[in-house]
Amino acid sequence: MFKDLLFLIKKIKKNKYKNPKISYTANLFSKGKNFCIKKFMEEARELAVSSKYPNKKNIVHEASDLLYHFLVLLEFKKISIASIMKELKRRQKISGIQEKKNRKKNVRSK
Repeated sequence: MFKDLLFLIKKIKKNKYKNPKISYTANLFSKGKNFCIKKFMEEARELAVSSKYPNKKNIVHEASDLLYHFLVLLEFKKISIASIMKELKRRQKISGIQEKKNRKKNVRSK
């Protein structure tokens, strides 16, 4: 399962340099960060809407789109999935409530 995720990450890294006319990933990168953010937000909305209904196949479809666009954004910002996993591991050591309180103190500080 995680092997597939790593494969997708490598494919995004490779495809961002391809011709934007033949690669969707390259097309996203060519349109810039703000466009990539807009697409991510669009996919998040579509997942949220589809989650209101019982059609699991549609939810899986939208979740897949969101995951892809999330990975594109990470690549655009040069953030590794390992960094995300490290942060999640760090958060396991504290309660979610405490983590949220700490986050409010550190918003946009980095």
